Amino acid sequence: MADASDPAHEASRRARDSHLRDGGHLVSTDYVIDETLTLIRIRLGLRAAEQWWAQVDASSRVRWERIGAPRTRKAREWFFEWRDKGFSFTDCTSFVVMKELGLTRALTTDHHFSQAGFETVPRDSKGSRRRRFQKDAE
Repeated sequence: MADASDPAHEASRRARDSHLRDGGHLVSTDYVIDETLTLIRIRLGLRAAEQWWAQVDASSRVRWERIGAPRTRKAREWFFEWRDKGFSFTDCTSFVVMKELGLTRALTTDHHFSQAGFETVPRDSKGSRRRRFQKDAE
């Protein structure tokens, strides 16, 4: 959500802000950090990537999950099992974490998450690969 020129920027920002106002937290992974920082640097420059990192790193509302060896093995299974899908390996690591944590909704415009059985927010998701995960209220 660092790129205001992204067509999904406003809808994604509104969905994130609504979730946070309702007391929710965001969950993401070290693989997503890698993708996001790289994408921001390419599109907007190193300074923008640094600003994004400073903002999310300082937030008590963002929880970072690490992808270690067990999760990597599970992600590899997803990656090779679903041959008819265009899932990236990072997508698969996210799916593993979401399943483990009982997450059902993803703040993303990546259609691969709905293909994998997750609800995506905003609803008409297409295009961007930036994402953060949201846990449903229990």
